[in-house]
Amino acid sequence: MKILVGYDGTGEVSGAIALALKHAKAFGAEIDVLTSLDEGTENDIRDISEAEKGLEKIKQYFDKEKIPCKTHLMIRGVLPGEDLVTFARENRTDEIIIGVKRRSKVGKLIFGSTAQYVILEATCPVVTVK
Repeated sequence: MKILVGYDGTGEVSGAIALALKHAKAFGAEIDVLTSLDEGTENDIRDISEAEKGLEKIKQYFDKEKIPCKTHLMIRGVLPGEDLVTFARENRTDEIIIGVKRRSKVGKLIFGSTAQYVILEATCPVVTVK
């Protein structure tokens, strides 16, 4: 079994990481943790460095628990939701776990929702964590 966790560096991801650990232990699953950045120019070096550090910290967490984990930093110029769905499809992911943020209806209209996109477009089950 393969589990994909979307990581954006916010506090919402801690619940998703904890749930992924439970599921991995219960089902003998492998974990993929993915961060998606829409750009990778020289101006974005700090963001890239922070994302890499966060991914390494998460990998160490799963390594300590003896759960197979691979991390992925995607910079393909698409929205994070698209990256998650495409990665899951390309890698035959069995489950996606993502943290969700509370936003007003207006906020969702203006900024969109990565979770909403993933839920509607993914070809595998999606579990959201608040």
